[in-house]
Amino acid sequence: MKITPVHYKKLCFVFQKLGWSFVRQKGDHLIYEKQGFIRPVVIPMYKTIPVFIIKNNLRTAKISREEYLLMLKS
Repeated sequence: MKITPVHYKKLCFVFQKLGWSFVRQKGDHLIYEKQGFIRPVVIPMYKTIPVFIIKNNLRTAKISREEYLLMLKS
């Protein structure tokens, strides 16, 4: 299954389920961090987040495409 653009709230929900916690907000960008990771995950508050941003965040968080799609369904 392909990764498709999603609303930012859905993406935030997925990262929170995977243990990432909201730290702060700068403008229209939400910053999530998780212990053991150096780089934060930055989620812009867009109605539809483009696929390339989702893929970059998945790469930063070391989450597989299959795991992401599974969390998105639940």
